[in-house]
Amino acid sequence: MRFIGVRDGRPVRVARLFDDGTVADVAEVTDFYADLPAALAAAAALTGGDRARAEIVEAPAVPPSARVLCVGLNYRLHADEAGMKLPEHPAIFGRWTASLVTDGTPAPVPPGEPGWDWEVELAAVVGRPLKGASAQEALAGVFGYAAFNDLSARTHQLHSRLWTVGKNADVSGPISPITTADQAGDPGTGWRLTTVVNGEIMQDGSTADMVFGVGELLAYLSEVMTLNPGDVIATGTPDGVGFKRTPPRYLRPGDSVTVAVQGVGSVRTPVV
Repeated sequence: MRFIGVRDGRPVRVARLFDDGTVADVAEVTDFYADLPAALAAAAALTGGDRARAEIVEAPAVPPSARVLCVGLNYRLHADEAGMKLPEHPAIFGRWTASLVTDGTPAPVPPGEPGWDWEVELAAVVGRPLKGASAQEALAGVFGYAAFNDLSARTHQLHSRLWTVGKNADVSGPISPITTADQAGDPGTGWRLTTVVNGEIMQDGSTADMVFGVGELLAYLSEVMTLNPGDVIATGTPDGVGFKRTPPRYLRPGDSVTVAVQGVGSVRTPVV
């Protein structure tokens, strides 16, 4: 199953997204994650949507309390293009849910930036509380996966060794609808990730190139914090980012970028 957030003047609601592009309401987003088994059972009982996706105002299907945790240098070829050694431990930084947006949301280039840089990522959404979990337990605790574009304001990011500002610009976290883990399968089998800018492929990688797999990442985080349903872990980007090209390439007004993860989904962002 696939899920999408809906904004209609009430608190964000989660709806099931059907293959024909229609949606059907399931629950308010906080209630959805508070009793995920019940919400999934209710969603599974639905036989079709009552509205077209094009008719709704989309929102990320993520609770406002969620933590969005991102991983740097988690692809071998990306570390190589960055001229950095492979990390011995996951390099974690945080985002706020306020930066998350959905398909088609325009992204203005922040002042002082030459443009956005793109980063296709696989995002894992937690489905059960995880504390002190093994990698196997953590992987089994994933509710679903989404395609995520970690749009980066590189100038601000590189002002210090802490990446927070450059990774939390407004509308800088486009995220796709969530595909349940049972439908998506095992990312360890090697899912293709791509970034396409104005029809040109800029990134073309595989989750098989990850330094730390999804289960390992969640297990590592659960050593020190309890991961809760709805928390989002963006698991890093493959090689092919813009600022490491010669000359550097950035997303500028008029450009369109689409990131996709095989079997999971895609999200498109027009730059303004």
